[in-house]
Amino acid sequence: MPSLWTPVSWTERLAELEARSGGASSAPHSAPDLKDRPLRRDIRSLATLLGQVLREQAGDALFQTVESLRRTAIARRESDGRSDLPAALKHLEAAESLTHRAAADPTTAYRLARAFAFYFELINLAETNHRKRRRRASLLDANTPPQRGSLRGTLRRLRESGRSRQEALALLARICIIPVFTAHPTEVARRSVMFKRRRISDLLETLDNIPLPAAELDTIQDSILAEITALWQTDDVRSARPTVRDEIRMALDYYEASIFATLPALYTEIAHALDAEFPPADYPTQDVSAEQRRPAHDVRAEQKRPTQEVSSRPERSVAERPASEVATTATTLPQLPIMVRFGSWIGGDRDGNPFVTAATTAESLAMSRDLLLDYYLSVLSNLFEQLASSTRQAPISAALQQRLDHYLTFIQSSDRLPTEAVRLQLACITLRLGGTPPSVMLRNLMLSTTASLPLYRNAAELLEDLTLLRDSLAENEGARLAELFIDPLVLSVRTFGLYLQTLDIRQHARVHTIAIEELAANKTSEQTEEVLSTFRAIAELKQHAPAAITQYVVSGATCAQDAFNVLALATHAGVSVIGGEASNGEHDPGLQPVLLFESIEDLQNAPRVCRELWLSDTYKPLLAAWQGHQEMMLGYSDSNKDGGMIASTWEIWKAHRALHTVARECGVTLRLFHGRGGTVGRGGGPTHRSIYAQPLDSFSGELRITEQGEVLNWKYSDVILAERNLELMIAASLDAIARPDMAQSSKDVSSRPESAPLADGAERPAVRAATTLNTHLTGAILPAWESALDELSATSFAFYCKHIVEDPEVFIYFEQATPVAELEHARIGSRPAKRADASAQKQRSMADLRAIPWVFGWMQSRHVVPAYFGVGHALEQYIASHTDGLTLLQQMTQSFPLFLDMIRNVEMALAKADFGIAKLYASLVEDEALRNRVFTTLETEFNRTRRMVLAITGQTRLLEKNLVLSNSVRLRNPYVDPMSLLQLELLRRKRAGEASEELDRAITATINGISAGLRNTG
Repeated sequence: MPSLWTPVSWTERLAELEARSGGASSAPHSAPDLKDRPLRRDIRSLATLLGQVLREQAGDALFQTVESLRRTAIARRESDGRSDLPAALKHLEAAESLTHRAAADPTTAYRLARAFAFYFELINLAETNHRKRRRRASLLDANTPPQRGSLRGTLRRLRESGRSRQEALALLARICIIPVFTAHPTEVARRSVMFKRRRISDLLETLDNIPLPAAELDTIQDSILAEITALWQTDDVRSARPTVRDEIRMALDYYEASIFATLPALYTEIAHALDAEFPPADYPTQDVSAEQRRPAHDVRAEQKRPTQEVSSRPERSVAERPASEVATTATTLPQLPIMVRFGSWIGGDRDGNPFVTAATTAESLAMSRDLLLDYYLSVLSNLFEQLASSTRQAPISAALQQRLDHYLTFIQSSDRLPTEAVRLQLACITLRLGGTPPSVMLRNLMLSTTASLPLYRNAAELLEDLTLLRDSLAENEGARLAELFIDPLVLSVRTFGLYLQTLDIRQHARVHTIAIEELAANKTSEQTEEVLSTFRAIAELKQHAPAAITQYVVSGATCAQDAFNVLALATHAGVSVIGGEASNGEHDPGLQPVLLFESIEDLQNAPRVCRELWLSDTYKPLLAAWQGHQEMMLGYSDSNKDGGMIASTWEIWKAHRALHTVARECGVTLRLFHGRGGTVGRGGGPTHRSIYAQPLDSFSGELRITEQGEVLNWKYSDVILAERNLELMIAASLDAIARPDMAQSSKDVSSRPESAPLADGAERPAVRAATTLNTHLTGAILPAWESALDELSATSFAFYCKHIVEDPEVFIYFEQATPVAELEHARIGSRPAKRADASAQKQRSMADLRAIPWVFGWMQSRHVVPAYFGVGHALEQYIASHTDGLTLLQQMTQSFPLFLDMIRNVEMALAKADFGIAKLYASLVEDEALRNRVFTTLETEFNRTRRMVLAITGQTRLLEKNLVLSNSVRLRNPYVDPMSLLQLELLRRKRAGEASEELDRAITATINGISAGLRNTG
């Protein structure tokens, strides 16, 4: 039997891979859906293989149950689509009956949940592979206009708006994207499962390397079948809650899986895009300044550097190059500024997680460093195999000769330099990193097996050795060798240094307040002792890795005193908050408190709090020591939980703008840290849109953003995906600081944003509130739009508070109608669902519930309340009270990025909700009257929001203008529904008093499956 992937024609298969969007391909058999055929084939084939595995591993009876539930769910969805409600209800009741019988045995229920969850695992892999496939297709035709959102597309608009190559490079040099990896209680993937996913993903990608002989197709299919079998035989539900160390290791896996390999590909793409839009030949040769020539990780050597930021601010330099080479040939990696760095909270975030201690913080830094050093040593070993340049064939530079002569005094009695001098330098670098050169390396270079050199004290020393080697090759007819082999490693060192990523420490403000009070009373609790232990550990760790810990995030911040409390505790424990010289020769940038404003009230008060802090005579000297740089954080999750979607979105936007205004008034350079989650209810959504939607004149080019556990796999599981994700963030940041559309709209240089520098370094006049300017997606906001959003925010906030926050029945409904209580039994993440510190409230309340499980519960039960509640009411009231209300909101949707982004995110969430299923979850609520009141309120607002969104977007159905997402949701829903019904049945049994490990395991399997199906947890 031929492989499921055997084509009728390889020519037709090639046409599918080459197809442009909408089938605009010159290949034969083009059709509107040509580009999506490979995805449909992958899904169909994977489903067939899964069915085979189910029969083999669990028996035909289970397979038949899966098929019956699937067909019934599809029939129900089709009836819904025809508005045939009686038929839809009949099919839903039939599915409930099937589920009830199937779930009678917990083991069968568990297997049934796994079967549907596996389908989503495979769909997700197929969709991810298709994203990579479409990415490659978009790059095939050089004549195809670059997409909006791509870096080349943004650079093209820069060029068309009149910017020069010099200006483009200056703008790129200001960009710094820092994804900060975090772990949360709803992260569901086990590490062993992640590895199997990657192997299946690699096999799917291999199928596009056409043409393939029949035997090879069979082999690939057999391998996929084997991996699916291995997945089925692997426990997807943990037997024990993961430790913090497990979470650290899982996040570090993404460096090995993609990030290390992504960076050279990303920067090469940036170089190509820059040269394509701004050809170097058109740019006059000029020498780079001394500042530009400074190596990236030498930046901490001098305390007076005005461009350095307290929190390991990335270098803005171009690596040293001979003047004759600057911008006269194709751009090389050392000529580009570093635009991406990485951070982590895992092992440092102790807010509400008692398992994060001083020891885990030290372990996190050690694991990161060890991983990075292993990577460097592996690269050096490969370079030794690749580079065997002999001084008999090409000389080396005098500088490299001098360095090697120095090293030979340590490692060899003879002062004779081996002819393979390049390899000797690689061996010396290996030794200074603490590695052992391969025996062949030692033998060829006549070195002793006991040879040793002083270890590198900092990254600047490593970068210096690599730069000597690179420049020597380039000066002696080896430029290609330097660019191909050495430049990627130099890029890595400039990016990662010797510590891989920064590690933020986070703790809640009230914990610090208690600690200060207890210290004053000379009576410290266990909680306060742990706080002090954390600061003492920071003091010790910064002696060896001073730039690895530079931010201390204070969650729940409400006042300037919250920052002073951190400084007092740090000083008490011996931490130098202003920095200084560290033991490894680096400059210690100190420790800066980063206030996290989370609630609506705190967001509104943030500008006042920051002004008080920055103008304080006590704080001013610290700012001066930090070169005037300050980071503050905006929280999306709690502000949404506190005030709903519109109020959260708008108050964050206003706080963002106001904080930058206050910063300018106080002479502070501000960088904002955006605490976004994976779901819409926690600030999730397309990253490019959210970055571009930032206020005008309120973005410096630097951005820190949380990448939460559940989204890491979507964005960083593969080199192509990681490259695309990082490119989108860089392009959006460039777009946001340059605003080329603004220049195009106004045709007036004075209308360009203040943040876009002129070639001579002068600043442009600030953009005023737009009036007659063509504002289509420029980011400019009309006074009428701002007024409308103020009104929408106030209306939605009042409605949300009345019906959600201030209604105690909603919390009772939430606890009983969702599986939120099962988080504690699911052994999903290391962090508890609720904070538990000395000041925490003892009674159950919504105020004490973390935002993550709040979103998780509503998502699992298909209510999806945080993503839309209050939106429909506010939109309806605005339209009813303004004659041109609908027209104005439609104009905002078309032209104002923030409003467009919000409406699209709400629309996506509405498409994933299902109040037919949600009503079944409501049946779990014991009080019938309470159940009916709350459910009716939620359903009414859901329907109203859907109606308003359709009116504003001019659609007849949700996602009508987003076919890719619409098809994905349509494909998934019939498979999510059976798992929801199964989860309901299991929850009923548990609420009735049944208790067993098998039951908990089955419920957790449904949690995993629904999360995979909706591609959201919390």
